[in-house]
Amino acid sequence: MATSPSLTQDASSAPSAPRSSKLLIGLLIVVGLCAVGAGGYVLSRSSLVATEAAAPAPVKPIFVTLEPLTVNVQSEGRGRFLHIGMALKVRDEKAKAQIVEFMPELRSRLLLLLSNRQPESLLSTQDKAKLAEEIRAELNKPLGADLPAQDISSVSFNTFVVQ
Repeated sequence: MATSPSLTQDASSAPSAPRSSKLLIGLLIVVGLCAVGAGGYVLSRSSLVATEAAAPAPVKPIFVTLEPLTVNVQSEGRGRFLHIGMALKVRDEKAKAQIVEFMPELRSRLLLLLSNRQPESLLSTQDKAKLAEEIRAELNKPLGADLPAQDISSVSFNTFVVQ
């Protein structure tokens, strides 16, 4: 039985056709996955840019600087005093205007609050932080029956001397 060369070529080319279609399908799947990945990456980057652009600009803090106060503090034996300067951080210009308008009353509140202190209770960092919170609470109390609180968010010391 002799075989002709044309039959041998047809038999060898037949198995190669299914192999090339499998290769083509595999290639299409890989290209599709790459396209989906690239699209996902582009979409995630564009939403990141949109999120960054939509974020509000940071609000500039508003401070009201008080003139330094000198107060006699309670001590046994010799006279001692506290010299203190501070700045009040407020939330808006309306609160700043109210503080400036009522400054004499606020300074009076501060003098009364500070003059009741023992000098030894003003030395550590924790004592000063506690005092700052007490000052904030005292100055935030309404200045009149029909007036809102001052809206002071924090108190910062810029001078603090106990002698």
